[in-house]
Amino acid sequence: MQYRTLGRTGVRVSTLALGAMNFGAIGRTTQDEATAIVDAALDAGVNLIDTADMYGAGESEEMVGKAIAGRRDDIVLATKAGMPMGEERNHQGGSRRWLTIELERSLRRLGVDHVDLYQLHRWDPATSDEETLSALTDLQRAGKIRYFGSSTFPAYRIVQAQWTARENRLGRYVTEQPSYSILQRGIEAHVLPVTEEYGLGVLAWSPLASGWLSGAVRAGQEVATHRSAFLPERFDLSLPHNRARLDAVERLAGVADAAGLTMIQLALGFVTAHPAVTSAIIGPRTLGHLHSQLAAADTVLPADVLDAIDEIVAPGLDLAPQEKFDTPPALLDPALRRR
Repeated sequence: MQYRTLGRTGVRVSTLALGAMNFGAIGRTTQDEATAIVDAALDAGVNLIDTADMYGAGESEEMVGKAIAGRRDDIVLATKAGMPMGEERNHQGGSRRWLTIELERSLRRLGVDHVDLYQLHRWDPATSDEETLSALTDLQRAGKIRYFGSSTFPAYRIVQAQWTARENRLGRYVTEQPSYSILQRGIEAHVLPVTEEYGLGVLAWSPLASGWLSGAVRAGQEVATHRSAFLPERFDLSLPHNRARLDAVERLAGVADAAGLTMIQLALGFVTAHPAVTSAIIGPRTLGHLHSQLAAADTVLPADVLDAIDEIVAPGLDLAPQEKFDTPPALLDPALRRR
């Protein structure tokens, strides 16, 4: 396992981080299975575990808490808040009220007295940066969080938050968690240059592109991944962008074969090759998935392989731009771009 410094924090984290979204109802992973996955990941040298309050409506945090009991100090523990937690209108977002309430709930579910990294799951346009950063700074000073970060923020919001922190003498986001894979490279054009400029650690989620790069999606065979069962539109080959993804996957499979790599090694090695990326977050549902992903822990792609990838999916290109979560609201809602 390789390790890198998380932004400018001085904290060393593994280049593969364990994501716990699939623990519980989402991935149909039991507590025993989750604990076995955590055990194997830690044994392999993974020291960063990432979860969120909304994964299974808190179930993932509870399962992570049970799995790490007795070895909390060896783990860099990260969770997130901000996505809706139920129907109550104020149980979401980046307000001081909600973040203060929800952090306490997350700590109880995790069975810990602090988290190392607390992340705002999405930018909240209804709440000012000053409000959110002030609340997070106070939680940090109270010792309940060590650092805080953002997740899936547009580049301009990352810059705005950094400016707000400086102008108001508040703590700042020290990490960003964006979606990044060979098939979704848009952040290379805007987000990653900003994170490098401000020295943010980058924890990349969905490096296997929802299973497209796992080796389980190939031409001429039925798509039967776990993700395709509840997100069928992402694998509907009647859609042009999905046909483009399948074409790219077939060409990438040839690159992987020629290099003596699995598709997973190619995909994870690509993400961790970028100098702005600290860790790639893997989200296994089973021990088998975990071991196939851990096999990429020491994968270093040579220049000719990276060049071949660039020929298939150009730098800065998203093959499925409609699946991005950092699109400015005005591009999605016509009312916001009309006088």
